[in-house]
Amino acid sequence: MNDEQLLRYSRHILLDEIGIEGQEKLLASHVLIIGAGGLGSPVALYLGAAGVGRITLVDHDRVDATNLQRQIAHTLERIGEFKADSVVKAVAALNPDVKVIPVTELANDSLLDRLVGEVDLVLDCTDNFATRHAINRACVKHAKPLVSGAAIRFDGQVTVYDPRSAASPCYACIFPESDVLEETRCAAMGVFAPLVGIVGTVQAAEALKLLCGIGQALTGRLLMLDGRNMEWHAMKLMRNQACSVCAGTTPASSSVAA
Repeated sequence: MNDEQLLRYSRHILLDEIGIEGQEKLLASHVLIIGAGGLGSPVALYLGAAGVGRITLVDHDRVDATNLQRQIAHTLERIGEFKADSVVKAVAALNPDVKVIPVTELANDSLLDRLVGEVDLVLDCTDNFATRHAINRACVKHAKPLVSGAAIRFDGQVTVYDPRSAASPCYACIFPESDVLEETRCAAMGVFAPLVGIVGTVQAAEALKLLCGIGQALTGRLLMLDGRNMEWHAMKLMRNQACSVCAGTTPASSSVAA
């Protein structure tokens, strides 16, 4: 690190759990964020501010006026732009040293298979089951830790699925693809604006912990937030030995600290 970086990241470096070594790990890391909306905005901003060296950001949607109530990376002036391009500008305003790679394509199986294999860690900030399952399949295939978040109305949840751990479930263990689940989207059901910020910042924190090898991740635990009463609850998650996605897979190592 140069002198400017030592100053910029000094509050991280002061933490015994991070220090210079941990900050250098962040600078050398490459993460993939899918979704640049309510969750993806705080995730990208905090990871960018923290000095994660490369961020690939996937979102084919464009900024509109209804997003500005909660999607804090976007501005009135950027309505009509691709959300991924808008986030590039937002992160650059905070930390121009971070390289944000925008991908304005639909997050389908072939794209995810290519991108997931190139990164250290994946953050799911999407809002539909089909994409979440596609992300999960790619993460299991490439043995990449997946930090998953969701928020609707006043309810939020966060967890980590880590294919490197034999005990960790995958997303399909908890929400099997064969189940018929009703889609719950902000456009139809609404969402409390600060809730996506709370959930997104927890996702960012879990990602930074995993990249630096700090503490205990949310692997095998689903953290749920009742925003009406501001109460957190945790639920233990078990791996489904008959899961159609991860059953029979052997945990593999990766560059991220387990």
